[in-house]
Amino acid sequence: MKNRFRHFPSTALAILILGLVPGALAQDNVGDESTVIYPASYFEEFSPITAQDMLDRIPGMSSRGGPGGGGPPRGFSSGGPPGAGPSNVTRGGRGFGGGRSGGNEILINGKRTAGKNNNTTSILDRITAAQVDYIEIIRDTSGSLDVRGSGQVVNVVLFEELSDTSFSYDVNMDRYVGDEVRPGGNFALSGQSGGLSYVVSASATPRYYEQTTRENSVLGDYSPNDFIWEERITDASTYEFSTNLDYQFSANSSARLNALYAQNDRPQSVMRHITDLKVESNMQDIEREAIPGESNSWEIGGDYEYLGADNSRFKVLFIANENDNSSLRERFDVLAGGEEKNLFLSTNSLITERIVRGSYTFDIGDSMDLELGAEGAQTVLDSALALGIAGSGTPSQTVGGLVPINVSNAVSEVEEIRYEPFAIHNWIINPRLTLESTLLYETSTISQTGDFNNSRDFEFLKPKVDLRYNVTPQLQLRGSVERVVLQLSFADFVAANDDQDDDSNTQAGNINLRQEWLWKYDFNAEYRLPNDYGVLDGNIYYHAHHDRIERIDVTVDENNLQSANGNIGDGDMWGFRGNAAIRMRMFDMPNLQLTASLTVEDSSIMDPFLGYERRFQNMARGFNSFGFRHDIPQWNLNWGGRWMNRHDGNILRIDIDDIEYASGDPRGSLFVEYIDSRGLTWRLEGQSLSNPESCRERLRYLGRVSAGILEEIEYRCSMSGRVINFKVSGTF
Repeated sequence: MKNRFRHFPSTALAILILGLVPGALAQDNVGDESTVIYPASYFEEFSPITAQDMLDRIPGMSSRGGPGGGGPPRGFSSGGPPGAGPSNVTRGGRGFGGGRSGGNEILINGKRTAGKNNNTTSILDRITAAQVDYIEIIRDTSGSLDVRGSGQVVNVVLFEELSDTSFSYDVNMDRYVGDEVRPGGNFALSGQSGGLSYVVSASATPRYYEQTTRENSVLGDYSPNDFIWEERITDASTYEFSTNLDYQFSANSSARLNALYAQNDRPQSVMRHITDLKVESNMQDIEREAIPGESNSWEIGGDYEYLGADNSRFKVLFIANENDNSSLRERFDVLAGGEEKNLFLSTNSLITERIVRGSYTFDIGDSMDLELGAEGAQTVLDSALALGIAGSGTPSQTVGGLVPINVSNAVSEVEEIRYEPFAIHNWIINPRLTLESTLLYETSTISQTGDFNNSRDFEFLKPKVDLRYNVTPQLQLRGSVERVVLQLSFADFVAANDDQDDDSNTQAGNINLRQEWLWKYDFNAEYRLPNDYGVLDGNIYYHAHHDRIERIDVTVDENNLQSANGNIGDGDMWGFRGNAAIRMRMFDMPNLQLTASLTVEDSSIMDPFLGYERRFQNMARGFNSFGFRHDIPQWNLNWGGRWMNRHDGNILRIDIDDIEYASGDPRGSLFVEYIDSRGLTWRLEGQSLSNPESCRERLRYLGRVSAGILEEIEYRCSMSGRVINFKVSGTF
């Protein structure tokens, strides 16, 4: 246990202790026992520009970070190199559902956005602070809420009438490694005309990554094998146009429509120098790869709501979206007299999704309500892969003039049709105790056509119970039990590019994949300190996974070993998450907010290749972070930073013929923001300031890993350098 806590900063521990000092027995919160309200006047001294700026000032609550500041603050990417972030061990939920189970939902005027890419969280950066009347944190369940089953709800309430149209904008310049500079920006228009409220925005976001990698490898007898130096440059750009419309037909009738179009260009170029250490001359080969890639996507979503005179509610929501991805990977041997192509790999995928959900909510007496409804969804993947290599055979221009290679399951269409009737019962047992009970029945058909034809039917009964008890207005206890069915990745059904292994071109698909599901047992405690001092929260959880999806053996020809994502059996995961967000009022520094988080977790499952119990693949021992934000209103200045680290050790991935261990350095970021007399915000931010390195040790085996014949050991480390961002934001 000592090793699991060795990364937890002593400062963070001090924060937790401060929150529990005697005297913190009552809270001066505005609202009832389960709701905390922050009026617009609360944020005036910070001169916020957007609704997101306001949310960032609330202790323990950010749409990006969740309670306790467990996630990165605004402007701090949650991505980054391996070793820097928390574990990612499960796939997401399915459809609209009843809200994100156990997470936090963001609502605007009590409504969530019917969208996935164009969601409520992304809208907060487009709404000006002048439009916000107040923000409330709702900690109890209720039939009047637009979401169910969430940890707590953040409701951003706008003024009913706006005097004029508001414009918000930002212009930014990013400096990347190698002195590469990329401009970008965002413009949003929002306002109201009669019963119509609208937000329209357009953005251009550049991304430049120059990743350098070095790899040393030795043979099974530990003699030198080779040294590889690689430079991979990704010069990406994303362009988005979105709109969010809200029309109030009457006091009881309203509708919303949301639309998004995005274009993402992500071309890559790779230079690879391979030095053979097995010969005295240390012969060097040079490879070049060109990987143009692009994707286009659109999404339309909307909802209609009617409120009855008897406090009943009818609501229907829909989403339609499409994501078109294409990538071409060509590899060349760089020779003295020119280049010679040795690989052509083309992949194309088109994913479409349609979801419709309708429900009717009505009261049962004074303390209960019931929501009845159904959801239907169709998801389709059209996938095609073409592979050509240099060698003997008849070349074809369809694979870049190389020899075509027949790849199993290369051309396929995968479709899922899903129906889900549901009932959600909410009971206010007394002013302190609420119980929400959910019962969903899911039936689905997954069919695959093309190189393979297969069709299967599935049924799941998905109950959930969520009990919440307000011990005091400050202390809330929550417990829930739920059966969750995880969303399948349709890319796992078909052959795909293998971007994890330079020595392998493609990875196999699995036509027999079925949904992973689990029983979730969660206990949460949240304590809001008095006088807006901050928030402490903790979560103890146990998840019993069934049909866990990891790598399995799908070999057909023993001369060509193949693995794919598949169902490996049942496993268990358990852990603890703790967060703290504290204002330093006890030191007369109310505008200095410190945040800390700690996650400690473990898991157990039987490995299908080696036959012994191990952790879930790619699962860390935990994660911890420490951050601060200091607003200095008299100087119109604020600054902050975050340090994040994943707990390394036994983070592994076992495949049919290799074992990988991952590790990485912590990440640190800082920002400073100044608001001038014109209301412009000037922001300077540094990301990955520690220039973190992510590393992987791979043990390759001759034949199956179970044979234990070690062939090669690779030691590989990569880094992408620091990023400096300068941004100017304003409204008019």
